[in-house]
Amino acid sequence: MTFALETIKLQQLAAIQELQKCNQFTEKFGLTLTEEQIQRLVNERFETLQENGRIEFGEGVLKKLVYAFCSSPYLYQFDYEDTIAALQETFYYFKNESDDRLSDDELITFMKQTFDGKAQGSLEYLAETSLEELCRNARYGYKLDEGESL
Repeated sequence: MTFALETIKLQQLAAIQELQKCNQFTEKFGLTLTEEQIQRLVNERFETLQENGRIEFGEGVLKKLVYAFCSSPYLYQFDYEDTIAALQETFYYFKNESDDRLSDDELITFMKQTFDGKAQGSLEYLAETSLEELCRNARYGYKLDEGESL
């Protein structure tokens, strides 16, 4: 049990350091996370993984989400932390819903295209419409509609 807790602490420390480094890149888009925000996002990562019955080795998706979404015209400093937290939760939920048939990068790319496109920054639209359809298609092997891509 002690070994598992130490492993989690090491993963959390690595995730914190990764997000701190992300600030150097995202500040050119007017987005930065404070130390407190970074800590909350990392804690939420591990809670969300547990809630979705998932485990991760390595860096996880927080860094990938930050890099993918920081250039979005619908992401603002005042809701940056909340949006990244919601995207992280949405990602893990739909990763499960797709039965892991989509790679992390495929799912993130689809999320970003939809968020900036049809969803026009709406997290609700992203989660309740487009991702449901994407996961249903992934589970049953259907093709995407014309014009949609991963």
